[in-house]
Amino acid sequence: MTDDVQSRTAANRTALADLCAGLTDAELATPRLCAGWRCRDVLGHLAMALELSFPRFLLEVVRDRGRASRTSFRVARAFGDRPTAELVGILREHSGDVVSPPGIGPLGPFTDSCIHLRDIALPLHRPSTPPLDDWVRALDFLVTPRAVRAGFVARGRLAGLHLVADDGWSWGAGADVTGPAEALALAVSGRPVALADLAGDGVPVLRDRLVRG
Repeated sequence: MTDDVQSRTAANRTALADLCAGLTDAELATPRLCAGWRCRDVLGHLAMALELSFPRFLLEVVRDRGRASRTSFRVARAFGDRPTAELVGILREHSGDVVSPPGIGPLGPFTDSCIHLRDIALPLHRPSTPPLDDWVRALDFLVTPRAVRAGFVARGRLAGLHLVADDGWSWGAGADVTGPAEALALAVSGRPVALADLAGDGVPVLRDRLVRG
């Protein structure tokens, strides 16, 4: 299973490199799906994860007095300001690197690669997206406590919701949230734009939770 996840992660990193290599500086300055981040910052975040060791990242968190989300944004933006060719080169060179954060494992970086590919492609109206099987695997991770610990999903966001993907995947109990697996994964991980592709009486609940963070 680990080898399969790693090969899927490598494919997504390569797809990200291919996409970003063809973008202009103006396109890379486009806001991504989450407020406050440029597409360039997403590229920097992905390069950061491949170049910056976990112990070094923890030292950066200490500098920010334990505020890991602030550290992630600060360092990602610094990386993102590097030349595009350099960042694309990092993704290509290290596409097959195994990144397995303690307590989270390889499914965290794999899910990151799925979501961030769409973070860049979707606002630029590019078709680049992982295959359906990747989104199903990402959903399997996103509904776990590990995803909450890793910051992919806010605590309590999915309480009382029944997620149903078009391909037959489902999870939870309560108010229905149905639609494509990609839209479910993006919405669950905090991308409100994906709510437009979802249906069910649980959508207003999820929308309210996303607004509140």
